[in-house]
Amino acid sequence: MGVRTISQEAFDDLVRENVEDLGMDPSEALEDALYTLKLQGVDLSGIITCVPGESSVKDNPVIACLDRLKEFDSVSIDGPLRDEDFDEISSLFKNLNELCSSQESGNAAIATKHGAVDLTCSICSKIKISTRSNRVLVPCFKALAVLIRDIQSTERFRNCTGPNIVVDLLNDSSSDSDLLDAGFAVVAAAATGNEVVKQLFMELKIDELILQVLNRESKTTIRALYDAICALLTPDDFRVVASQVYGYARTFAKLGIATALTEALQAGIGSDSLVSASTALKAIAVNDEICKSIAESGGIDTLLRCIDDSGEQGNKTAAKTCCSLLSKLAGSDSNKSTIVEKQGLDKLITLALRFSDDPLVIQEVMLIISIICLRSPDHAAKAIEAGAGDLAVQAMKRFPVAAQMQRNACNMIRNIAVRSAENRTILLANGIEKLIRTAKANNETCRAAATDALRDLGLDNYNN
Repeated sequence: MGVRTISQEAFDDLVRENVEDLGMDPSEALEDALYTLKLQGVDLSGIITCVPGESSVKDNPVIACLDRLKEFDSVSIDGPLRDEDFDEISSLFKNLNELCSSQESGNAAIATKHGAVDLTCSICSKIKISTRSNRVLVPCFKALAVLIRDIQSTERFRNCTGPNIVVDLLNDSSSDSDLLDAGFAVVAAAATGNEVVKQLFMELKIDELILQVLNRESKTTIRALYDAICALLTPDDFRVVASQVYGYARTFAKLGIATALTEALQAGIGSDSLVSASTALKAIAVNDEICKSIAESGGIDTLLRCIDDSGEQGNKTAAKTCCSLLSKLAGSDSNKSTIVEKQGLDKLITLALRFSDDPLVIQEVMLIISIICLRSPDHAAKAIEAGAGDLAVQAMKRFPVAAQMQRNACNMIRNIAVRSAENRTILLANGIEKLIRTAKANNETCRAAATDALRDLGLDNYNN
C-alpha cells in the first residue's frame, strides 16, 4: 500500500521535459524517464510508454476501447440508444475482456489506471434488466471480473458503489444463468483480498441471494457462485488483524447454504459442480456444529460414494477434492465414528491403491486417516486392519521426495501408534523406522513430524 505511483500525465510530462528542456532525442527521453522512476522505486504498472512523435496514449487499443465506452456512458443506456448501439457496447466489453485477460500483457493495469473499473460500474448502473440489455451486461460483468485483480482495483470498485450495483442487478436477473455466472464472478473477484468489500456484500444480503440461486429449479451450474462463496469466506486481507469471515460462514450455515450445497453433492461424480460445491462447502465447515449438520444432511454418505466413484472412474481431481472436504468434516469426533462405521477407512485405502501413482491423492487419504485416529485407539486399530500401515510403507518407499506426503505419512503413523503397543509392533516389524528416518533426513518440511512419529513409536533415539 506504500508503493509510490505516478499518473500517466505526470509520466508524459517527464518524458516531454527530457526532450524540450534537456535536448534528448525521443527514445532516449523515454528510456531515461523509465530508468529514473524505477531507480526511485516508482510502480510503473498501468503506465503506457510512448516515444514522443511516434505514438501517443490514444493509440493504445485499451484506451481506444475505453474512450468509445465513455461516449456511450455520457447518455442513458436505456434512453436513446439503438439496437446497434447495444451491439457495439457488447462488442467493446468483449474486446476489453480479451485485451485484459492475459496477465503478461499488463493491459488490465493500464485499463484500471485509466478509470475502467469506474467506467464499467457507471455503465452497469444505467442498465435496467431486459432481454435487450442482458446482452450488454454479461460481457460487461466478464470484463469487470478481469479488471478487478488487486487491492487497488477492489478499492476502486468499492468507492464507486460497485457492490450495490452488482447485487441489485443480480437480484433482478435470478433466472438468467449466464448473467448470474458473470455477476458472481465479479463478486468473487471483488471480495478476494478485501475485507471491507466482503462486509459490504454481506450487508447487501448476498448470502440470501446465493441460497435463492442454489435452490432455484434450473440445474444449470453457476460455477462462479461457488467461487464467490469461497472468496467471501476466505480470510485473505492481510491489512486486518481479525477477519469476520468465520462469522459469515456460520451465517451461511444457519441460513441453509451448507444444506443446499450438501444436496448439490448428491448429483455425484457425474455433476460438473461436484468439485466446486465441495470446495465451497469446505469453506463453510468452520466448526464442529456445522460439520455435524453436514453429516446429518447426508454429506458423509455422499462423499464416500463419490470417493468410490472417483476411484472407479479415475477422476483424480474429484478424489482429491472429496477427500479434502471429508478431512474437514472428520474434525468432528462424532463424524470420525460415522466415517469408520460406514467402512470409510476401507474405501479410503482402496482409493489410495487405485491412485497408487499419485502422491497428491495418497497424502489426502493419509490426512483423513490421521485425523480419524487422533486420540482414538479403536479407530487406529481399524486403520491398521484396513491397511494403513502397508499404505504408509509402500508410499514412503515409492515417493521419497514427495515432502507433504511424507509429512502426512509421519503424522498418520504417529496417531496410529501413540496409544497402541500392538500397532507399534506391527509398524516397526514392517520397517517403518528406516523410512521415517529417511524422510527426516531428506525432507526439511517433515522433520518435526518424523521426530514425533519416531518418539510415539517408542524409540529412544528419536532425535537422531
